[in-house]
Amino acid sequence: MHETLAQAAAAARACTRCAAELPLGPRPVLRVSATARLLIVGQAPGTKVHETGIPFNDPSGDRLRAWLQLSRDEFYDEASIAIVPMGLCYPGRLPSGGDRPPMPVCAPLWHPRLLPLMPRIALTLVVGTYAMGRLLGRGPMTEHVRDFRRHLPHLFPLPHPSWRTTGWERRNPWFAMEVLPALRSRVHDVLHDRR
Repeated sequence: MHETLAQAAAAARACTRCAAELPLGPRPVLRVSATARLLIVGQAPGTKVHETGIPFNDPSGDRLRAWLQLSRDEFYDEASIAIVPMGLCYPGRLPSGGDRPPMPVCAPLWHPRLLPLMPRIALTLVVGTYAMGRLLGRGPMTEHVRDFRRHLPHLFPLPHPSWRTTGWERRNPWFAMEVLPALRSRVHDVLHDRR
């Protein structure tokens, strides 16, 4: 018997594989739908997302929605947009500040079970260096983003939309001038079912 998306998602949400290593315990956060056209593969939930169970429900999400020019209602329309990060649970903090990397077993465990069950995905936003490493291969984040056209029409690399990105955006004005207009156009086309 083949696993359904609902079954795979329920299994992912019940996962406790990394419980001993997660400082706040497991709380997998994801959104999936067989009708979704856009997939967002980010890094891992932060503390606010862990608390609410809603992906990108924090300032990083506000910045990502601004980049996409999508309202909260549009962004959280699960029938159109799926969100499956590299790590489904909050991984904890680094001693130096910032969040720890996503748990390394998570994406290899859950992506192969979940992503093939969403056949209508036309575009995947590859958000942050961890997602880029898995989906695009090694290389500097800036170069992946600058070379976004090479990955179209199915993949679109983006920096992680944290507050740390504001300085990077100032140093790389081509991001606002070239990347964001292309991103918005492609996302609009995908969500309105234009190839």
